[in-house]
Amino acid sequence: MCEDELIPPQADMTEQEWLRTGSATATGEPSMPTTGRTPSFVNRRTLLGGAMAGAALAVLPSPGQPSASAAPRPGVPGAFPFPEHPNGKGEFAILVTGDAGTGDEAQYAVAAAARDVCRAERVGLAVGLGDNIYENGPESADDSEFQDKFEKPNSGIDVPWLMVLGNHDCSGLIPGSGGDPSRGDREVAYAATSRRWYMPSRYYSVPLPAADPLVEFFAIDTIPWSSYVAQLDPHYRWDGPYMREQRSWLDGALRASRARWKVVIGHHPYLNNGKHGSAGSYDGFEIGNYTSGVHLKDMYDNVVAGRADLILSGHDHTLQILEPTARTGGTRQVVCGASAKTEDGKAHFTNPAAWQNFSDHGFMLLKVSGARLTIEAYTVDVATRKATLAHRARQTRPVAAPAGAHA
Repeated sequence: MCEDELIPPQADMTEQEWLRTGSATATGEPSMPTTGRTPSFVNRRTLLGGAMAGAALAVLPSPGQPSASAAPRPGVPGAFPFPEHPNGKGEFAILVTGDAGTGDEAQYAVAAAARDVCRAERVGLAVGLGDNIYENGPESADDSEFQDKFEKPNSGIDVPWLMVLGNHDCSGLIPGSGGDPSRGDREVAYAATSRRWYMPSRYYSVPLPAADPLVEFFAIDTIPWSSYVAQLDPHYRWDGPYMREQRSWLDGALRASRARWKVVIGHHPYLNNGKHGSAGSYDGFEIGNYTSGVHLKDMYDNVVAGRADLILSGHDHTLQILEPTARTGGTRQVVCGASAKTEDGKAHFTNPAAWQNFSDHGFMLLKVSGARLTIEAYTVDVATRKATLAHRARQTRPVAAPAGAHA
């Protein structure tokens, strides 16, 4: 469903409209009412998509504690280790891809172009922003699609890949519905056998370097907060134990982090100018527990905004580097979901953007040093498998640096 516009979107508020509504509290924190109301409509997605919701429990880290550290993975022979030192340019360089798992020519072309850039830039880590296995996710932890749609295309990009779940990875009866979150456990299990794929649990954190972190990544599972259908398994309801524990973990992990730079990675974006729209009004829905993403918006508003420097997301098959604003508390939203599919070539919304592209395939690089955080956007010509640097955005001051962090 990432590629299908089911209902014409309605515009989310602009930054100016948001400020005029008085949506900030006295402390400057945005506030989002979460009534828990059920939509007044019933459609085929609600009737069918959640019917296959699984009963398996997630593998959960302890609330408030990171579940992963930047170290070689035990039990995976030859697993590519996390970088413990900056590259020769004094940076940690990270490849960012999203919505890549098609196994088709475009995915191979983008991966080939990225491989050349990774070698030149001495990339030591990669990120996959969900929809890793189109269209329905894997059928088992040893599904051949892991080879066809991840390992083979990314051959030569021999680094750990921080992976998060997308709505297609957790399909129910309808592809992309997000109606069966338990399917994501197969991708967690696959991490035990892959040299590249890193997903120790459904949400986790990775600090680099582990001993004295300069940057920390917080991988989250956005699916049960923003599926196209209601979650029938109480464990995965928006207010069920899984989502409450994840939110508590993220809040505590961000608070406890000693890293200078903090990056949240998850499939669904907070703000977005592509056709799916922003959290709280995904695909034109503005109420309801699931489809609109209203509870994901509440989480971003009150847990992430003003505390993380970046949110990296996919879902929309576009490339966007949005501007930090008062609405986001200085947190920058980046959308990178064009690693195998593209969109209709036009912006649907007007969130302030430093740069955006709605028609080309591509990927991004994140470069991190003590002095700056840099995002570079590359477009890719599929026919020639060549990448072009299209835009570079830099940030020199963290949103919220902890005491004792790198200067």
